[in-house]
Amino acid sequence: MATNRSRRLRKKMHIEEFQEVGFSVAWRFPEGTPEEQIDKTVDDLINEVIEPNGLAFDGSGYLAWEGLICMQQIGKCTEEHQALVKNWLEARQLSEIRTSDLFDVWWD
Repeated sequence: MATNRSRRLRKKMHIEEFQEVGFSVAWRFPEGTPEEQIDKTVDDLINEVIEPNGLAFDGSGYLAWEGLICMQQIGKCTEEHQALVKNWLEARQLSEIRTSDLFDVWWD
């Protein structure tokens, strides 16, 4: 059954051209990692990967981190974004790195 919704309603519902796709991410720092190193690593992730690629990160943790990555503007993350984040974390030798499949951040 086809539904004809106005642009305004599609925007409010975050569907069709207003759909936002992102992914979850998680990783772990080694036991005994100093707080200053954790802060610097997370800051570097934001400054080197998140911001330059128009992404947004909402997450938290101490030794074990998890969060959501999506676009700063309405849009869809891609597998390339996932690979950028995962490769960056792997290059810093963090452990238990996981990224989810891409999903609709409003409806999944």
